Amino acid sequence: MFGPKSSGADPRPQSAVSSGVGLAGLIGLGCWVLIARQYGMDGPYSALAACAACALPMIIWSLLYDKVHLRPTTGIDWQNPRPLKETLDVSIVKLTGLWATWGLIALIYCIGRWYWTGQYQFSMDMMETVAPWLVAISVPYVLWLDRYLVDPRDGAWHLGQFLIRQRGSFEPEQIYHHLRAWAVKGFFLAFMISIVPGGFGDFVRLDFAEIAGDPVAIAHWLIVAMFVVDVQFATVGYLLTMKPLDAHIRTANPYLGGWVAALICYPPFALMYPGGPLHYEVDTAGWDYWFQGHETLLWIWGSLLVILTAIYAWATVAFGLRFSNLTHRGILTHGPYSWTKHPAYMAKNAYWWLASLPFLTVGGNYTDMIRNAVILAAVSGVYYWRAKTEEKHLLADPAYKEYAEWMDRNAPIPRAINWAKRRSGWWGPDKGRTPDIQPAE
Repeated sequence: MFGPKSSGADPRPQSAVSSGVGLAGLIGLGCWVLIARQYGMDGPYSALAACAACALPMIIWSLLYDKVHLRPTTGIDWQNPRPLKETLDVSIVKLTGLWATWGLIALIYCIGRWYWTGQYQFSMDMMETVAPWLVAISVPYVLWLDRYLVDPRDGAWHLGQFLIRQRGSFEPEQIYHHLRAWAVKGFFLAFMISIVPGGFGDFVRLDFAEIAGDPVAIAHWLIVAMFVVDVQFATVGYLLTMKPLDAHIRTANPYLGGWVAALICYPPFALMYPGGPLHYEVDTAGWDYWFQGHETLLWIWGSLLVILTAIYAWATVAFGLRFSNLTHRGILTHGPYSWTKHPAYMAKNAYWWLASLPFLTVGGNYTDMIRNAVILAAVSGVYYWRAKTEEKHLLADPAYKEYAEWMDRNAPIPRAINWAKRRSGWWGPDKGRTPDIQPAE
């Protein structure tokens, strides 16, 4: 009754990821958390091991059950490998482009002072340790994979051709795509690794007996647990952008607006942090302060926040191996993405409004009340902007256009929004449908 409206005559488009992938990752992560709690392994390396425990079952499920390596979208033909001597020159040029890209990312890490302070220091330590091994492993991996690729001349190869000054033999657009994809991975992977240890260690150390019966503490720690899940799955997604898993980056968002909208939500550019122009928690106290002494309200409000965080984490779990900002790695149509095209953004913003209650201030200053509410509305506007720039990017794929049109016809939240807009007269009779071409910004 409350799910997406669908029928055999209008089936939901096939999702690029099965529900089993995320479930397998959750089981693996849950098992490692239990082991870590049993043996007191709450350190940063245990948190990284949790990423492996999350990733391995998803890889196994994807290969053995979903057989993603056999999909045409991988660009791999396993039945007709070419002799190494035929692809060796291509592989050498590709490695040249790939290593140059990694060198550029390393240079940016060195220049960015913020990468060597605070939580980012852990990321840099890990990358310094892994870098020599990654360079070494890349040689047999590229030599092996190029033999099976239908077209091994990808963006790394085109960049390599440019670097060895083979004029006229490279395509600039391929190079731009390659650099955009690695910019996404370089920027967000450093951030994700930096935040992996914190929440994981806190949750492993938690004494459940201390929070029993306390609705605020229970809500807080359930929310922490949901964020641990989100961070683990997202980190795995950035790590495993691999064609044999059909988890590679098809395209990275080519629109400047999309990059600006995303980057202002993350350090060092984050505008929402304390001191930033979009910081909306001035003289606020949070939901537990305003409802203290009213236990029923605390249970209800805490439950709402936990549910919203669960939806947010579910939206990441649904990606399986493919979570990534600013990229197209296959169209998701299952789980929360059968209810709304942007479940994570909707849940996250609803959570911020309910958790912070920005229109209430401890000092009773009406100016701060108005300012906080308006600024949080602006933050929600940023996420609306992000959603629109992502849709503009993804609509270049007919599969996303098909999904968007199905959602307008069947998904409860888009249908409710469209109905409200029609009732309000916002749309004319021909509006509210997914356009046949990419929409303007």
